[in-house]
Amino acid sequence: MANRILIVDDAAFMRMMIRDILSKNGYEVCGEANDGAQAIEKYKELKPDLITMDITMPEMDGIQALKEIKKIEPNAKVIMCSAMGQQAMVIDAIQAGAKDFIVKPFQADRVIEAIKKTLG
Repeated sequence: MANRILIVDDAAFMRMMIRDILSKNGYEVCGEANDGAQAIEKYKELKPDLITMDITMPEMDGIQALKEIKKIEPNAKVIMCSAMGQQAMVIDAIQAGAKDFIVKPFQADRVIEAIKKTLG
């Protein structure tokens, strides 16, 4: 069975890019969310194997959503996505429990490498 992945990003074209990379590599995108609050709801509903989470989003940012999801499921696997120059946020994300991070613009091989490593 394909690993089920939830994509969280406030930019629709970024979600589309990740969805394309994942589906071409045999992963199932089970849902999408465009902010942190929606990510938490979708996580509870869908129970994905992994989440790709943007850091900078309206309403609730990715780090706050990560912390909330970790309260629900301490073993949740989350890979953070960030634009260049957000190193401090990446460190916060790792400390909050993120398994890895990928930098925008996405490189397909780096996305797949991070997912394979995280899913083990």
